[in-house]
Formats: sequence, structure tokens, C-alpha cells
Amino acid sequence: MAYRETAQVKARKAAQREALLRTAETLVREGGFAAMTMQTVADRAGVGVGTLYRYFDNKATLAAAVFAVATQREVDAVDRALAGGGDAAVRLERALRLFARRALAAPRLAWALIAEPVEPEVDAERLRYRAAYAALYQRVLDQGVAAGELPPQSTALAAAALVGAIAEALVGPLAAPLNDARLADHLAAFCLRAVGAPGKIQHDELIEAGENHERSERFTG
Repeated sequence: MAYRETAQVKARKAAQREALLRTAETLVREGGFAAMTMQTVADRAGVGVGTLYRYFDNKATLAAAVFAVATQREVDAVDRALAGGGDAAVRLERALRLFARRALAAPRLAWALIAEPVEPEVDAERLRYRAAYAALYQRVLDQGVAAGELPPQSTALAAAALVGAIAEALVGPLAAPLNDARLADHLAAFCLRAVGAPGKIQHDELIEAGENHERSERFTG
């Protein structure tokens, strides 16, 4: 009779796999995917390398799994922000600010997810999740255009452009974080103007940060 794992054994294995993924992600947060080797993960987790290989065939498959878990968490956060109240521009602004601030709060991890040179397996995941972000933005753009809140446009193209612009704009600050509390504001303003929604962002936060009065007006096209 073929051996069948009990529910308890399956749960134990799932828990260990999750613990190994968390350990691997911690290493990526500290030094990017370059710092995440099979040996360092095993050492940090307090297990033998052989145990790690029972769950992940090699570093590439482990890195892809870490990438998928970490990025899905960010996709879910953006999805929740876009699903909140307000018109299309308000929801986009909320999601853009959230994404930028979360990235800047964990710059090494965000840089690893967005731009670090990685194995093909991770690159494949990166492309898949860029498409997931684009689909979320396109959904809101479609709603905005249909409601007359945004001008007619190719929402698929605009959504893809938003994903690219956000990633490219953050690459530099993430590699060498800037002391600029307004970065999220400027990024959101640029993206909203790009889709035809100028004037939606107030400079309240800039005023609180001590910005000059002449810069306290609304962003305009």
C-alpha cells in the first residue's frame, strides 16, 4: 500500500516551508536576492541544507517563491486601496501613495522585487506580477473613463505605462534612499496627470512639511 501523508504531517511540512520562506525573505530584506543563498537560509533557519533542498530544488526556485509571496502581499495592498471609496482619481492616488510609501519603508526588499538582476525564474514572476498590477490599474481606469471622470484613452496602454513609470521612478530612491518626504506626492501627481486627472492632489502634506506657500496650490497640468 502506498504511503499517504497524514493531515498532521502535511501541516508540519507546510509550516516548515513557510518558516523557511520567511527566513529567506528576511535575508532578501537585508541584502537583496544576492544575499539569499541556500547555505545562508539553512544556517539562519537552523536546519541542514538538505532539509532546505527537500522543499526547494535550488536557489532559483526558492527565490521565485520568496518573490511571489512578497509581491502578492504588495499586489493585495494595492488592490485594497483601489477598492476603497472615491472616484477613479482618488482611488488611484490612494494606491499610488500607498505603493510608494511601502516601498520606501522597506527599500532593500522593494529594490530586490523591482529591479535587482535575478535568475530567469524570478524574472518570469516579475513579469507576471507587473501584469497583475497593470490589470488592477486598468480596472480603475476603465471605470473612470466609463463614468466620465477620466478622458477617453487606451486604458491597457495607460495601465502598463503606470506600472513602468512607478517602477522606474522608484529604482533610484530605493537603491540610494532620498531624504524627500514628498516623493510619494510627486509620483502620484505625475501619474494622475498622465491619465488626465490633474488637480486632484492637494499639497496639505507639503504644507505640514514646511513647504513654501507658493507651492501649496493644487497640482495642475
